[in-house]
Amino acid sequence: NAAGVESESRMAASKSQKALRWKHREARGGPSVPSRKDDFSAQDVKVKARLKREGALDREAVKNAAGVEFWLNTHDHGEIEPENELEKTWRLKQDEVASLVEVGAASKRYDLKLGQLGPYACSYSRDGRWLLLGGKKGHLAMLDWQKHKMVCEVQVRETVKDVCFLHNNVFFAAAQRKEVYVYDKRGLEVHRMRDHKDVEKLCFLPNHFLLSSIGMQGVLRYQDTSTGEIVAQHRTKLGPCKAMCLNSYNGVVLCGHAGGTATMWSPNMTTPLVKMLCHRGPVNSLAVDQSGRYLVTVGTDKQMKVWDVRTFKLLHAYFCSAPAKSVEISQRGLVGISWGSRVQVWKDALQTKASAPYMNHQQSSGHIRQIRFCPYEDVVGIGHEGGFSSILVPGAGEPNYDSFVASPYQTRRERREHEVHSLLDKLQPDTIVLDPQSVGNIKLDPKQVVAQKKEQQRAAAAAIVSKQRTKNESKQKMKGKNKPTKRHRKKQLNIIRDNKEAVEELVKQKTAQNQREVGEHVPSALKRFF
Repeated sequence: NAAGVESESRMAASKSQKALRWKHREARGGPSVPSRKDDFSAQDVKVKARLKREGALDREAVKNAAGVEFWLNTHDHGEIEPENELEKTWRLKQDEVASLVEVGAASKRYDLKLGQLGPYACSYSRDGRWLLLGGKKGHLAMLDWQKHKMVCEVQVRETVKDVCFLHNNVFFAAAQRKEVYVYDKRGLEVHRMRDHKDVEKLCFLPNHFLLSSIGMQGVLRYQDTSTGEIVAQHRTKLGPCKAMCLNSYNGVVLCGHAGGTATMWSPNMTTPLVKMLCHRGPVNSLAVDQSGRYLVTVGTDKQMKVWDVRTFKLLHAYFCSAPAKSVEISQRGLVGISWGSRVQVWKDALQTKASAPYMNHQQSSGHIRQIRFCPYEDVVGIGHEGGFSSILVPGAGEPNYDSFVASPYQTRRERREHEVHSLLDKLQPDTIVLDPQSVGNIKLDPKQVVAQKKEQQRAAAAAIVSKQRTKNESKQKMKGKNKPTKRHRKKQLNIIRDNKEAVEELVKQKTAQNQREVGEHVPSALKRFF
């Protein structure tokens, strides 16, 4: 018996190994698993053909599912893990990290020394391939940072406060000393937005083709970049604003003000959707994660706070050694903050409170102005007084990209097709709400409005009945039309109509009274017997 059990286990193991080999072979594009010939018991030719097509589709679906599971099921996202409790990941320097990764990943760590034109503001495109730099002394540059190739460079000879890409890498906007200008990838000025005055921060909504700006005047403006029209202008009435970010989940723009408050705005309302008191001093920067659930704010009170956007409650608070100037959240939930010349990256700091930072970096080129995570890459871009630096943060970027949303390997033809599809799928500003799931649902009227409508319907029905009765009474009766049975039937019909509403209300009251007398201890299935 023992020998038989051992042989059966060996046969099962060999079958599982064989199935696994066939699965890997299918994922690599090899021949499919040999299957038995389809059993067509039906005599009809059309049924045979339909069954044959369905069988082919089933086999193709199994093959595609196996390929997706084999290639995209990445259990390890490249994070740094200590071997024991004594090792700390925040002690690793960038030289050590670069020596441990492959040569291609190590080349993504570099420094651009531009000390005379800084400090620099930086921005990455949605696909993570293009980098935009804006120096405070008027230097604008766009480059393909992975190939270290300059695309365009221009000197505007006035202060540049912020920069951002528009719907693709062809156009970008720069907030200069007085107004906002739009440039193309050749560095040529294509548009001048005279309505945007004294702008400090820029933000682009890709799904709505809206460019939002806010600055020293405290006026939040939305401009449609596809038509050139100003969609909305809101006066925040909270003073100058130097912090703004976008909630990519619902399209709501968040602003941080000097009074320590953070507000959420939509172009549909002139007042903020939500107003939160976050800090005891000015809010320097804020960021929202990809899921739209967590909000991270930093202020001059040397605190970094994590908020739940669904309940607007404080979850965690972290103390910094100095007031933080910039905060950013990566695609995989890593939080990066900067103050002075130091950059810290926190892991698992949103859902739970982390005890120590994930990585720590000391910049030797002066104070840091802004940090940005590169999409789909384990890279953090740092704009500082000495220029721009790129450091490695394993586990920051999403390893699998969606080519229908943003493709780093997009060709010119694909970019044009994507631009056309984006314009066709453009969302209207009316769809920007706190809960995007509510768009398209049926909005029920309040109880007072429903009761008022019912009362109006009852009055209208009563008026029609009284009018008909008056008409019948004044009508000349013909021979044979006024029989006793017919008069009795009409009389009973009128009685039922008049007493119908009173009877329904009485039944409801009795039902409610019976439910109260029965109590909650009786199951709902047995309440009808009481």
